[in-house]
Formats: sequence, C-alpha cells, structure tokens
Amino acid sequence: MRMSYLSSIVLLLAGSARAQDVITLDGAVKEAIEKNLSLAAERFSIRVAEARQITAALRPNPVITLDGDYLPVLGTEFSRINGAGPMEVAARTDFVFERGGKRRDRMAVAAADKTVAELGVRDVMRRVILDVQTAYVDVQQAKDNLALAESNLKSLNGIVEINTVRVKNGDLAQVELSRSQVAALQYETAVRQAELQLRQAKMRLALLLGRTSVTPDYDVSPEIRRDTVPFSLADLQQKAVTLRPDLGLMEKTQARSQADLRLQLAQGKVDYTVGTMYHRQMSVSGRGNSLGLFFSAPLPVFNRNQGEIARAERDIEQAAARVRAMRAAIDTEVATAWQQYNTSKQLLDDIEAKLLGKAADVRSTTEYSYRRGEASFVEFLDAQRAFNESRQSYNEARANFARSLYLIEGVSGTSMANN
Repeated sequence: MRMSYLSSIVLLLAGSARAQDVITLDGAVKEAIEKNLSLAAERFSIRVAEARQITAALRPNPVITLDGDYLPVLGTEFSRINGAGPMEVAARTDFVFERGGKRRDRMAVAAADKTVAELGVRDVMRRVILDVQTAYVDVQQAKDNLALAESNLKSLNGIVEINTVRVKNGDLAQVELSRSQVAALQYETAVRQAELQLRQAKMRLALLLGRTSVTPDYDVSPEIRRDTVPFSLADLQQKAVTLRPDLGLMEKTQARSQADLRLQLAQGKVDYTVGTMYHRQMSVSGRGNSLGLFFSAPLPVFNRNQGEIARAERDIEQAAARVRAMRAAIDTEVATAWQQYNTSKQLLDDIEAKLLGKAADVRSTTEYSYRRGEASFVEFLDAQRAFNESRQSYNEARANFARSLYLIEGVSGTSMANN
C-alpha cells in the first residue's frame, strides 16, 4: 500500500514535469505559420481573389422581355363594331456580345490579383517568421537573465548566512550583517523583475504562435544561435532581390497594372446587343404571328473610357516607381542588417575575450577574501556588481548576435527558402 502511494507521487511529479512543453525554434516557426492569427486573417485575401476570378470569368446574362399590349382587362371587349385592338403579346430576348477581349482581360486582371494576394501572404509570413525568431530569442535572454539573478541571490544569501554566524560569534559588526541583508533583498527584487520579464516574453511569443492562453506554460531551448553568415553583402543583396516576396508583390502589381490598362482599353470598345422578338396579334378577324430582329450599339461620342485608361497608365508609372523605391529600400535594409551583424559579432567576441573571464575572477577572488575577512563588504559588492553587469552585457550581446542572424535571413528573404 505504501509503495502504491509512493508510485502515485512519482507519477504525479513526472506528469507535472511533462506539463511544460519545450518548444524548439523550428517548432515555434511551424506552429506560427499554421496558427498565427494575423497570418490566418491574411490568407483570406487569397480566397477573396479566387472569388473575384469567378466573377471575372462570367459572361453577360441574356435579357428576356415579355410584352402584352391592348389587353381587354378594363371591361371593354374587342369587336368589329368598336374596332379596338387587336390584342398583342410578344416575347423578346437580347444578347450582349462583348468586344475587345473584355472577358479575357478581366480574367487576366483577376489572376494577377490572386498572385498579388499570394505574395502578400508570403510577405506577412516572412515578417511573422522574423517576429517569432526575435521573440524566441527574447525568451532565451530572459531565461538567462533570470538564471543570473537567481545565482546572484544565492551568492548573497550565502554571505548573509555566514555573516549571521559571524555576528553571533562576535567576529562581525551588526551593521555588516544589515548591509548584506539589504543587498540580498535588492537581488531578490531583481529576481522578481527577471521573472516578470520572462513571463512577458513568453506571452509575446505565445501570441505570435496563435496561442490565446493568458499564462503560457512552455519552455524554450537554452541554445542561442551562434553560427556565422556564409554570404557576402553583395550576395545577400542579390538574394533579397530574388527571394523577397514584397519586391515580387510590387513587380506583380506592376504587371497587374499593365493588365488593367489592357482591360480599360477593351472597355473603350463598344459592345453589340442583338435581339429577337416573337410577336403574336389576336383580333376578331384573325390572328397573326411575326418575328422581329434587333441590333443596338452605343455611339462612342462622349465616353470612350478615357478617364480609366489615363488612370491605368498612371498606375503603371506609379507601380514602376514603387518597384524602384522597394529595390533601394531592400538594399538599405540588407546593408543595415549586415552592419548590425558585424557589430554585434565583434562586441560579443570582445566581451568573451576581454571582459567575462576577468569579471568572474575578480568576483571569485573578492568573495573569497571577504569570507576570510580580508576584504570589505563594499569591495565585495563592487566586484559582484561588475560581474553582474558583465554577465548581463554578455547575455544581451549573445541575444543581439542571434537576432542579427535572423534579421539577415528575414531581410534577404532566405528565411522563406524552407517555408
């Protein structure tokens, strides 16, 4: 019975450990692509464009007209004496024949709209991927900062315990113990702030993943990215021109404007309407059937769709200008990301080579000296503060370097290669 109880406790603890899922970055990106709320809303633009394609392919409906004239419905009968009538009924059908390839051009514009919508979705996906990668690094950095704060608090609590014993033994003044207790309280506050920052970072990442839980219960991989970029700046700029969906969107918008111009030119062509009518007369002296043929077309005297044609021409010029502006902006974005990558890499290397080890050695030496009574508490706090600042700088430098790698992939479009 006792073994069964212990087994239940073990299983309960194991279930609690499994309750907090560990999300890899690849898994986070995949989940965001499937469930991100903004991306899901943007995907509806493709379905809207598909519906417009259906409309563009439709042909004009024929028109049927039913006519009844001279109907004896007010009490007067038609006769040879009054000479009224004869009663007539007719059925007429009209068909519109579109000229200038209007239907073909409508379908071309609708197809271009769908392509633009698809590229718009891919651009939103590119930005969502970058946001997820950045938010993932934020959670990793917040975890490292929390671990650092907890380590500092543990170290200060150890000093407080030692000082408490030394005060009882008469080897230390009470004011020294109070100082160490105040410092420990300050580091406890730092732990609480680090926990809050971690929760906020997790909530931001959860929102990007499409999760709506207010208190997300998950963990992330502790490994922060540390590889290097295998391309030169010129290579990245060339890849951006080829792979960036927002540039492709601008180029397809330009092609769409050209298709729209062809449609507006076709709209300037007049359409023909051909009609037929069956006519039946019914009089007191006899009945007769007849057939009528009709042809109609508007006279393009005033409206030849000049305004829409001019508008479509200006749209083409505007689209070309936007493509040029987008190319320049992309080159600048890639160059800026490249500079950020090089700067963050150099800073990280410098911190690792020149700062981190020295700060740790100073902190260890000073703590050892303080425990032996050879250093003052102020000297220990200074060493602890310098170590803490160096570790925080290191955590931030690692995170910034990882962000720069993801930023380069985002602005060059290479993040879309596998998605």
